[in-house]
Amino acid sequence: MSAPFTFATAGSIRFGAGVAGQLGEVVAGLGSRVMLVTGGSPERTAAVHGGLDVVAQHRVGHEPTMDDARTATAAAREAQVGVVVAVGGGSAVDLAKAVGILLVSGRDPLDHAEVIGKGEPLPATSVPVVAVPTTAGTGAEVTANAILASHQHQVKVSLRSPAMLPRVALVDPELTLDCPPQVTASSGMDALTQCLEPLVSPMATPLTEGFCRTGLEAASRGLRDAFLHGANLEARTDMALCSLMGGLALANAKLGAVHGLAGPLGGMTGAPHGAICAALLPGITAANVAALEARDPQNPALGRYREAARIITGVDETEALIGWLNETLRVLEIGGLAEMGLTTGRIDELCDKAARSSSMKGNPVVLTPEELAFVVRGSL
Repeated sequence: MSAPFTFATAGSIRFGAGVAGQLGEVVAGLGSRVMLVTGGSPERTAAVHGGLDVVAQHRVGHEPTMDDARTATAAAREAQVGVVVAVGGGSAVDLAKAVGILLVSGRDPLDHAEVIGKGEPLPATSVPVVAVPTTAGTGAEVTANAILASHQHQVKVSLRSPAMLPRVALVDPELTLDCPPQVTASSGMDALTQCLEPLVSPMATPLTEGFCRTGLEAASRGLRDAFLHGANLEARTDMALCSLMGGLALANAKLGAVHGLAGPLGGMTGAPHGAICAALLPGITAANVAALEARDPQNPALGRYREAARIITGVDETEALIGWLNETLRVLEIGGLAEMGLTTGRIDELCDKAARSSSMKGNPVVLTPEELAFVVRGSL
């Protein structure tokens, strides 16, 4: 008998080539006076958002920070914004969600931040947010949190509330066709990670397991091809689907040690989140399998790792999955953590910060500091 569970997601999801053309209609149904949050090159998506009643705009060409949230929220409040629209990658979507909830809260983001802040509850409502992702990676268009970096603390943390789920998500694979290869690679590996980690999470449910399976199937078809042949709409559609499925899953079943390490490591080095996840994923997968076999051989996560191997490689063995992950890193030309700025002298600091991450609650087994450090050294 299935255990009780709950599930939450965006108010409406529209998926498919061309759905971004519905943005004007969607926004008109929610209100007026739009704040537009974009990536660093808003001209790239001008055809999508050009007809909106934009009264405030914020560009975020990097992973968003606490200061970005403060500045954008202040601009939105001054302009009396009624709808926040994100057209961009995960950074733009996360910042838009933060602005929407902070407009209602009226507080500083650190008052609500996990780990480094006061952790005070966020409001039960938000200014409506519409998310139009232009990369296939984070699934932020269907998650209830926003990840913000604090340079002061050298860490990335979340604002988290069910009210932060976007009102509408428009997921259009055509918007990812001009993603550069390295963005495609890192965001695609993030999407894959966000399907594998919730699959083996102790908080997995029948719904999230289904999303994870669909996402892994899509990644097995599309990840390498989207990198090698960026104009292939079929491969891009597969990866947009993988990203969406991962977002739906992680929002309801949590992530694991890859993201537990990636959050603080991104804050320490400034390296792209997806590339960090990619470098860590094979080692964490191997460490989890070894720890489960040694300490909890009846854990259902072992069977789910084998299932993931079968979905991706056709072989029902965890070694095949780990081998495929390592080979994919080579195909996607993603290097190790040393290339991203991590030095051996900071490994203990990283593992200490990771131990306090909320993502660790979704790992299928508690990894010791020594096991985490072993993975990090092997991922350099």
